[in-house]
Amino acid sequence: MRVLSAWGLALLLSLPAWQSGSAATGDETPAAPARIAAKAREHNARTLPPVGFVRFCGQHLGECTPTPGPAEIVMSAERWRLVYRLNSFVNARIQPESDQTLYGEAEYWAYPTVAGDCEDYALLKQRYLERLGFPRSALLIAVVLDEVNEGHAVLMLRTREGDFVLDNRHNRIPTTAEAGYTFLKRQSQSDPREWVSMTPPGKVLARMTD
Repeated sequence: MRVLSAWGLALLLSLPAWQSGSAATGDETPAAPARIAAKAREHNARTLPPVGFVRFCGQHLGECTPTPGPAEIVMSAERWRLVYRLNSFVNARIQPESDQTLYGEAEYWAYPTVAGDCEDYALLKQRYLERLGFPRSALLIAVVLDEVNEGHAVLMLRTREGDFVLDNRHNRIPTTAEAGYTFLKRQSQSDPREWVSMTPPGKVLARMTD
């Protein structure tokens, strides 16, 4: 799958789900959240970025350049529709596969074309949403521990309504509180190359597993 232009992606997302090939059912045109969600807790301390992300930035300098933007965005009904459809589109188009299988390495961050693991999905969604007009400052890759205490990566969307999660494991867009994860760290809003802690000191994550 080649990377779509912003125009091409917007056109695709405007099509009914059966035409775009989305795997989602029943959530193709969701309404905006009816309540204000809690913001994900942060400890405002810098922390080390994932090793795979550091190498990714070395290979994609333009994708890791600080870009001024709002701390949170106002979500219209149209924006919510694009977010839901984009999440479903990427989840349907990219097949889940480990870095070890794809690249022969435990952790390797890259834009996926056919297959990838959790951080690859997050990178692609971040790129597409930015090309659709969403500010990079509100599109933050986050590292979490899942329900079985394994490493995972998601894309966090920061809005006036709260913080929401775009996940490769499902098409719904839960709040950070509803996602069922322990959030460890995320990209800084002021500089995507920097990461901030979201958990008290002492909790360590070795690597992502999917």
